Formats: sequence, C-alpha cells, structure tokens
Amino acid sequence: MKKDIVIPKSENVLMAAVSEWSDDFMEKVWNVYLINDSDFDLDGVMVVSKAFGTVDGEMKKSSMLRHAFEKIPSVSAAKVEMIEKSLLKLNNEFMVTYFIGKTLYDRKFIFRAGSVNDNATQEIPVLFVDGVLLS
Repeated sequence: MKKDIVIPKSENVLMAAVSEWSDDFMEKVWNVYLINDSDFDLDGVMVVSKAFGTVDGEMKKSSMLRHAFEKIPSVSAAKVEMIEKSLLKLNNEFMVTYFIGKTLYDRKFIFRAGSVNDNATQEIPVLFVDGVLLS
C-alpha cells in the first residue's frame, strides 16, 4: 500500500529573507518572502512559522504563526512576515502547504541560526534584490 502513495516534489517554490527599510522601526529589518518561480499558480497556500534553538545553553522557542494566501500567481512573490531581530539567533522554520490544481504539496524551509545576515546574500529570483535564499 505504501508504494501506491505518491508524494509530489515541490519545485520552483522558494523562500527568501530580504533586508528592507522599515518606517515603523526606523531601521532595516529582515522580511521573509514566499517565491513562486514556477509556471503554475499556487492555490490555498498556508505558511506556518516558528523559531527554536539554544541561546546561552537555554532552549528557546517562539510562538507559532500562521499565514494564509488564497493564491500566489506564477512568477511572483508574497511577503510572509518579518523576522524579529532577536529571533535571528534561532532556527526559523517555515512549513509551506499549497495546491497546484488538485495536487497537494508541502515543503519545510529552515533558516539556520545565524544564517540570515548581510554576508550570506545573493540575488533573489523574481524579486531581483539581494537576500538569503532557500531553494
């Protein structure tokens, strides 16, 4: 029976952390984007995020946040959330679930502790700005 279960591979759906100016905080902050670099629209998108890890020998974790998007068109991006500065010391995990047609896909993206920084940036597809990319 297990051999009959088909788990589709998520392709051309990426996550990126981009450093952008925030008028609210009057400084640069890291915003996370979900990027659809495929030829298909993503429907019923759900993103669940959390941060976890050890700081100074003590286990830390953040609240779990949930974001829903009705549709993310092909070759586009959607801003998911801002990563608060103190959470950059932790692993930031994003579970993404979406439909293409009637097929359900899911994927886990993890920005490892300390990996979101200005030295780790590259050009992000679709957005054409520098950021930290997970593919």
